[in-house]
Amino acid sequence: GVAISTYAKYCYNKLQKAALTGAKKGLKKPNIEEIRHAKNAVFNPSMFGSSLQDIVAMQKERYPDRQLPWVQTRLSEEVLALNGDQTEGIFRVPGDIDEVNALKLQVDQWKIPTGLEDPHVPASLLKLWYRELEEPLIPHEFYEQSISHYENPEAAIAVVHALPRINKMVLCYLIRFLQVFVQPANVAVTKMDVNNLAMVMAPNCLRCQSDDPRVIFENTRKEMSFIRVLIQHLDTSFMEGVL
Repeated sequence: GVAISTYAKYCYNKLQKAALTGAKKGLKKPNIEEIRHAKNAVFNPSMFGSSLQDIVAMQKERYPDRQLPWVQTRLSEEVLALNGDQTEGIFRVPGDIDEVNALKLQVDQWKIPTGLEDPHVPASLLKLWYRELEEPLIPHEFYEQSISHYENPEAAIAVVHALPRINKMVLCYLIRFLQVFVQPANVAVTKMDVNNLAMVMAPNCLRCQSDDPRVIFENTRKEMSFIRVLIQHLDTSFMEGVL
């Protein structure tokens, strides 16, 4: 009893995203649970590849009082619970792709399975969630401001406070999370200083829309510097206890 146009629109959107980001990678063929989940996805939208507004709307019935996306906070908590802040190469070393895909399936069913051992798995999925947002965490209309103020902490922070509320809250949660990892005692173990963290996280927050390789190359440096400035200078104390 479902209109063909509903399936067509869903498949068209999926194909558009696959054309930009590539098809799902992994060594294993999809299992029965993944196929069943894919068949139902048109009725139960994924938390991956959706907009922040849609993700918050999805969780409204389940978590009416949450200000932040459950998927963001829960995966972040899992990284720390598995001692990710004491793991060399965290956010740089990828988790096993099949384990990441399996965890993604569980998360889309509002579950974090017990028994996870490798912090690189939730860390990789967390990066994927940011990267696959329908609109980048820092929306396109703020992109030029961001890369223009990559060396000016005061102006960079002003950009953050000008963002739509949900984008500002999600970005500030991310920056507060990364500020844990840049503590000298953690960097000594992880080998991931502020420059390394900014380098791996910037592409998940900002998206250059130019097709010119020279512009992309130049902007990549500015994107990284912008995120580094936020990690170093943004006061995120107001996010204390916010979920």
